[in-house]
Amino acid sequence: MAEQQEEKTVRVSQEDAKENIKTEGNGVKSEPIMVEVTKEEDCNNVSDVSESSLKKSAASTNIKERHFSIQAKLSDLKNLIDVNESGKMSCPLCPEDKFKVCYINKLHRHLQNLHWKVSVEFEGHRMCICHLPCRQQKQNLTEDQASNRLGIAHYHCIVCSATIARRTDMISHIKRHVNKGDTKASYTGGSGLPLDTDEVSVEQTRVKVIEESNTNVKVLPNSGTPLKTDTFFNGKMKANRQLVFCALAALTEERAPLECLDAFGATGIMGLQWAQHLLEKVKVTINDINEASVKVICENCHLNQIAVNVGYNATQDDSRGEDFRKPLTTVEVTKTDANVLLHMRAFDFVHLDPYGTAVNFLDAAFRNVRNLGIVSVTSTDISSLYTKAPNVTLRHYGCVLVRTEYYKELAARMVVAAIARAAARCNKGIEVLLAVALEHFVLVVVRVLRGSTQADESVKKIRRLLHCQWCEERVFLKDGSMVEDLYRQLPCDCNRSMPGKTAVELGPLWSGSLFNIGFLRRMMAKAAQHGITEIQQVLKALVCEAECTILKTVSTPGSGSQSCSESGLAIVPSQKPDDVVNSDASSQQGKRKTTEASGTAVKRQKFEASLEHPSFYYSIHRHSIRGMNMPKLNKFLQYLTEAGFRVSRTHFDPTGIRTDATLGQFKSVLAEYTKSQTGNHTFTSDDGIDIEFV
Repeated sequence: MAEQQEEKTVRVSQEDAKENIKTEGNGVKSEPIMVEVTKEEDCNNVSDVSESSLKKSAASTNIKERHFSIQAKLSDLKNLIDVNESGKMSCPLCPEDKFKVCYINKLHRHLQNLHWKVSVEFEGHRMCICHLPCRQQKQNLTEDQASNRLGIAHYHCIVCSATIARRTDMISHIKRHVNKGDTKASYTGGSGLPLDTDEVSVEQTRVKVIEESNTNVKVLPNSGTPLKTDTFFNGKMKANRQLVFCALAALTEERAPLECLDAFGATGIMGLQWAQHLLEKVKVTINDINEASVKVICENCHLNQIAVNVGYNATQDDSRGEDFRKPLTTVEVTKTDANVLLHMRAFDFVHLDPYGTAVNFLDAAFRNVRNLGIVSVTSTDISSLYTKAPNVTLRHYGCVLVRTEYYKELAARMVVAAIARAAARCNKGIEVLLAVALEHFVLVVVRVLRGSTQADESVKKIRRLLHCQWCEERVFLKDGSMVEDLYRQLPCDCNRSMPGKTAVELGPLWSGSLFNIGFLRRMMAKAAQHGITEIQQVLKALVCEAECTILKTVSTPGSGSQSCSESGLAIVPSQKPDDVVNSDASSQQGKRKTTEASGTAVKRQKFEASLEHPSFYYSIHRHSIRGMNMPKLNKFLQYLTEAGFRVSRTHFDPTGIRTDATLGQFKSVLAEYTKSQTGNHTFTSDDGIDIEFV
């Protein structure tokens, strides 16, 4: 009777964890669930508790799937050992045909030497090498190939569950996760514990607020990976956003208000910066085709005290009536395809920053952009821009490129040529205001000039480039040069001294100027006005490069007519009050006035043609004399200036020198400078020629 009075417990558990490990080769380690129930409880309650526990276990498995080859300690790996009936043990990470069953001492040495020592460590866990048939099968494989693939050793990634064959590739794979901001906590809710469905959602626990230029946005830890999040945010593109903002702020001096479009909003940080700093001077529209991104943009608008004018059929109320104070301004948020929106509406300022190339959106961007408006294009397809994938370059841009010492400027000129062709298809010409290649993006800002005459003038500046593969001399081919010998246009004599074909034709590329000096000066003034100190040094370097000068101090224009005269623009920023009041009446005569303004701008461009900077630059590191230290760059620039050449540094290459001298003249001046610094010595140049300084 005493035994009957004692409470009896009923334990409900899953199948053995070791059997779970071996079944189906999925490799997900699940711990047994133990549920204690007293005798007084009903059996139905037992089944309910067990079912709920199993559901929670399945939910936690979906949230955190980790292969059992990933362990924190060696003892945890040894706990996976399975003992058979004979008392021998098998390796949990090797099939029986690769490692036969053995006793405990030999198996411990096997786990330590062949699995643990060659593991990859990440955030306190080790990814041990696995020999089980875990890898996915490829299609159209023979039986022998499939069996060989199953037996290949591999690692399981703790972040994305990918299988990597080599240890060095696994280390590189983990480094890419670290650079993108992906961690183990990104897939486990931050604390590494599975979250219940009744608790706070995973997205809310991992959200964080980032401040940039006094603008706050909500982002996720893995927001740097566009394929894994709907709210893509790249902190490395801060310089790009600041340059685009300064360009828009400089345009507001000409006319206001401006209708601006951020075609690919993501988190909306760029459009929010426009609205927050320029206020009533701009009417900002932020667009994104992803519904989740649109919701995040609306939340970020309320976070920055900006009202939202929803331009799409919202599924929920976006108003924040409780804690929303008086708005600073209003931003329109739309959810549609960028090409459709650009065909439907007209804008004064359009910014295109898609993921990758922007060539698919250029035709739509120039379709309805207003005359003397601005189109800025950001391209991040580095593999095609920097000739890492020549077939993709030819497919996207219709351009033939090879790897050269000036590949970054080639990328910028290739993008400008694609923009000029897209504008010409809409009977519009362009004036390049800014073309830079910084970090991992190429930014091009152009002004739109309406009319077939301006379109023809822009197309004439698209030419092919003749590049010598021996000395890397280059020159743009002249019009009508199909009959004469192309090698005669090159200043070098490599064709006569070297056998075979020594030069290749590249392009088509933009052969005109890449900068507008006056517009860059106004961008500097706006950067100083809004306190953007990080980008001022870049703008100063661009102004010096545009002027082809080595002056260290660059003056910024004032707010009067000085900025207009320096910029070479047709629109005068300062108008009389009567002109401002009668702006509606003047807009009725838009075609006539814009045509006259466009003609004036073209005449001003022809007048300043002689002041354009030289086309390309030379790397002093590439052409320095072998066996000698590279000369001081600033001193050599001064020496080139005294020799009568226009000289400046370039932002494309820290060791590059932009000059109007040919490569032969550049090398001769470099040899004279080296002679003045060394004395009587004999050295060998890069071309294999002995140079004796007496």
